[in-house]
Amino acid sequence: MSYLIAGLGNIGPEYIDTRHNIGFMVLDALAKASNASFTTLRYGSLTELRIAGRSLFLLKPSTYMNLSGKAVDYWIKEERIPLERLLIVLDDIALPLGTIRLRKQGSDGGHNGLRSINERLLTTEYARLRVGIGNDFSKGQQADYVLSEWDDEEQKLLPAIINRCIEAINDFVLIGVERAMNRCNGKSPN
Repeated sequence: MSYLIAGLGNIGPEYIDTRHNIGFMVLDALAKASNASFTTLRYGSLTELRIAGRSLFLLKPSTYMNLSGKAVDYWIKEERIPLERLLIVLDDIALPLGTIRLRKQGSDGGHNGLRSINERLLTTEYARLRVGIGNDFSKGQQADYVLSEWDDEEQKLLPAIINRCIEAINDFVLIGVERAMNRCNGKSPN
């Protein structure tokens, strides 16, 4: 049984430690924990790892955030993965820093990466793991905020946040989206 776990972000050194790249950060940590390394392929970097007999394809799109759907659409078709085994990991300014929310479907919520995926897949019927990055910005400064680097206090919290995301991904794969939602959505961010 195969799964596609796509972490959203932007490629390039200027984006590495930005809030918008939390999806990449989670997948990097998951790959590192499994001694897996990414290979640059069509529309993104990909690695495969196995958990309890299941294959997980981890994808970091190279299409930039606003065209994430191009990479997700290509790889879901290439690996013949059904929508119910697709999980998108992304940042969310509507959630407080460190809060994670797993949903089995939903709107793009104004997130350009999700909007692109919805347009390419022609559906919103796929799971997404939203990672709260907070919304500590002035009116009109949203783009600057999501593309800025984590501050020192946030940096200290990141390892625990990323570990909780990895637990949610493992639960999604091993016990299914419904039970995984019950487990991860009720946890406190601290």
